[in-house]
Amino acid sequence: MSNSTSLNPVHVSKVTTRGVAVSSRFTSFWQTMIGKKVVMAVTGVVLIGFVIGHMIGNLKIFAGPNEIDTYARFLREAGTPELSNGQLLWVVRFVLLACVAFHITAAVQLSRMSWAARPVGYQVKRNIETTFAARMMRWGGVLLAAFIIFHLLHLTGGVVGFQPGQFRDLAVYQNVLAAFSVWPVAIFYVIAMAALGLHLSHGIWSMMQTLDWNTARNDEKLRVLSRLIAIVVFVGFTSVPVAVMAGWLH
Repeated sequence: MSNSTSLNPVHVSKVTTRGVAVSSRFTSFWQTMIGKKVVMAVTGVVLIGFVIGHMIGNLKIFAGPNEIDTYARFLREAGTPELSNGQLLWVVRFVLLACVAFHITAAVQLSRMSWAARPVGYQVKRNIETTFAARMMRWGGVLLAAFIIFHLLHLTGGVVGFQPGQFRDLAVYQNVLAAFSVWPVAIFYVIAMAALGLHLSHGIWSMMQTLDWNTARNDEKLRVLSRLIAIVVFVGFTSVPVAVMAGWLH
């Protein structure tokens, strides 16, 4: 009697069919407007959590160079000894970049679907506030995408914006002072954070709508909450370049 085992063709067929069906359902869901809105909402939750955590970490700079530099080393050493130095940080970065990519892709495709669904010559009286918010979300999103690229090359990698030998790995306090001592760079950061604030103000409320967290009773409260989070994030992030330009950090 042979000890070898053989796969049941019917079983293989069912597994394959089930895999194709799951893939097909996901693809079909992604191709719908609601599917893209859900993807934007879920990735938005992840990115908002990161933004708030990143802002809190940045504020450690006001406690002095030792505090912020120790925090930077902690981020590199997180996950050790199970993971090598910096490995968990790169996993987090990969997840965040994937969320950004899905978020932008869904936003662009949603805009195209919305334009395509609008009949030629069809004119209605549009809500001015909604139209302005939508336009700001689009152009603000473009500015934020450019800012992310610059920020990664600037304060994360030290590739741009520094004199040769000026950027030092893990010397966050020194790097921030050098970076924001160049006023055009500091102004660009402030403008980008203003765009982020506007994006969050409208985006958080839209995300709550998509995830069906709002009701007629709490809708206005959620709008206020969205604006409050946006203001806190804007003030928190811009406080650093403003403090450097004003000479409060030295």
